[in-house]
Amino acid sequence: MKLNKTLLALAALCAATLAHADVNVGVTLSATGPAASLGIPQKNTIALMPTSIGGQKVNYIVLDDASDTTVAVSNTRKLITENKVDVILGSTTTPNSLAMIDVVAEAKTPMISMAASARIVEPVDDKKRWVFKTPQNDIMMSLAIATSMANAGVKTVGFIGFADAYGEGWYGEFNKVAALKGLKVVASERYARTDTSVTGQVLKLMAANPDAILIAGSGTPAVLPQRTLKERGYTGKYYQTHGVANNDFLRVGGKDVEGTLLPSGPVLVATQLPANHPVTKSALEYVTKFEAMYGKGSTSTFGGHVWDAGLLMQSAVAIALKKAQPGTPEFRSALRDALETTKELHGAHGIFNMSPTDHLGLDQRARVMVKIENGAWKYQP
Repeated sequence: MKLNKTLLALAALCAATLAHADVNVGVTLSATGPAASLGIPQKNTIALMPTSIGGQKVNYIVLDDASDTTVAVSNTRKLITENKVDVILGSTTTPNSLAMIDVVAEAKTPMISMAASARIVEPVDDKKRWVFKTPQNDIMMSLAIATSMANAGVKTVGFIGFADAYGEGWYGEFNKVAALKGLKVVASERYARTDTSVTGQVLKLMAANPDAILIAGSGTPAVLPQRTLKERGYTGKYYQTHGVANNDFLRVGGKDVEGTLLPSGPVLVATQLPANHPVTKSALEYVTKFEAMYGKGSTSTFGGHVWDAGLLMQSAVAIALKKAQPGTPEFRSALRDALETTKELHGAHGIFNMSPTDHLGLDQRARVMVKIENGAWKYQP
């Protein structure tokens, strides 16, 4: 009888312990390396995330992957096996995020990426059913660029992008929409994120004499081709991707990026948006909180992607807590299911509506066109 009472007491103690288990969130970001200008504001945004959801304490374990795919994978394994995290947020870049998919799928741990390529979440299969992301897909932003080019009378385009999954993804998606808008890609070049010279590639682009050039890079390494083109006297139109939408790009690029056009999430120009824009209120919420902590003008679209990942995570955790306890396979599965059924969640970049076949959930409300004028971002209605 005494033994039964002891067992019951132990069971009750274990149940109480489980009921108060913390939610552990693993984060791997590129705070150093070539993608640091993207990863630093993302890391800074973690400080704005909730430390309690539904009465449960939330812990964030943040690691730097140094913009390296091997480190991103090892970070992911460490967070899952050693820190027993319930969800992974990361990474900053497309190559890193793609490399992490096998690890989270094997561990059946949901992951929310802050990288752009649609390949991270498409098509949703047995592995990618565990993966979600917050940045706009390349095809959405490609369409915005192609439309802007066509409206400006551009007929021929030169392309230069990173020699990795980001550049290749953009080349593929832009080519799909270029033909629809009557644009012809007459030259295509690649360069590495760590390259210090692209003279050879630029000379080939200029020899094709395109009306406009699209640079598919991210962060400060995207300045190099544009600066070299300017130095060589190219006078056509310049377009960049949403991978450069931060203040470091403006600082490093200076006069060489003046007049550049690019698509961006609404958060970049939140204070310039009309009051009736569907994302104005939610974008300004992030801008206000980030700048209150880090100073006026410090907002970054890349930090906004982490903010949106946090909103998705917070919403899903609140639902999953009603079905299972943190730290269990059942909780991770419930968290995945809750992410997939997210509806009308207003974030810094857009409004998320997920489904079993769409693990991004953004529509055209998640993009605007922006021009660099006088060293600042200018909303283009």
